[in-house]
Amino acid sequence: MDEAGGGAPAPPAYAGVEELPEELAADGTTVVVGDPAAATTVRLYEDPRCPVVEEFEATGAPALREMTLRREAKTEYTLASFRDDRVGGDGSKRAVNALRAALDAGKFAEYHAVIFENMVVNELAGGYTTTSLLKLADQVEGLRSETFDSAVTTMKYEDFVTASQKTYEAAGGDDPRGPGTPTVAINGTKVEGERHNWLFEEESFAALLASVRN
Repeated sequence: MDEAGGGAPAPPAYAGVEELPEELAADGTTVVVGDPAAATTVRLYEDPRCPVVEEFEATGAPALREMTLRREAKTEYTLASFRDDRVGGDGSKRAVNALRAALDAGKFAEYHAVIFENMVVNELAGGYTTTSLLKLADQVEGLRSETFDSAVTTMKYEDFVTASQKTYEAAGGDDPRGPGTPTVAINGTKVEGERHNWLFEEESFAALLASVRN
C-alpha cells in the first residue's frame, strides 16, 4: 500500500539500473534518472574526469542508487567539462558527449556507472578518448550501435556539452567557475559544511537522504 496506509499498492522497486526511467529535462541540459514521482530529488553536478566525483561515485553514491531503485529518489545530473581546461585534453567533453548519446539509447545510467568505474585507468592513460569510450560502451549490453558509435566519433552532441557546462557555471552563483564537483543538492538545498563530508560515506549519505525524505 502507499505510505499513508491506503489507496493503490505502491509500485515495485526497479530490479536494476537498466530498468530506471531516464530522460532529458525541458531545459535541455538536465538528465533525469528515476521515478518522476519520487519524493526526493537529488541534483548532482559532476565532471567525468574529476577524481573527487569518482570518489563520491564509489562511496556515497551507492546509497542514492539504492533509493533510486526503490523509487524513493530521482537524480538530476548536470554534466560539467571544466577539467579539460585544468589538466589538458578534451576527455571530459568527449565523455559528456558519449553520455548524452547513451541517454538517447536509454542506457545513460548504466554507461554512467561504467564511466566512473574506469575513470582512474583512463586518466592514467591521458583521459577519455573516442576509442576508450567506445570500448567502455561494450560493457553495457545493447549500447553499441551504428547510431551510438557515430555520435561518439563525430561529437554529435557538442552543443549539449557546451550548454551543460554553462548550466554548471551558472549554478556557481557569484563564482563564474561553477559550484565545484561533486556538488549535491537535495530537494533544492545544497549540501554544505560538515554534511558535505557525509557524501563520501555510504551510511552517512544514506542517513542524510533518509532525514530529508522523512
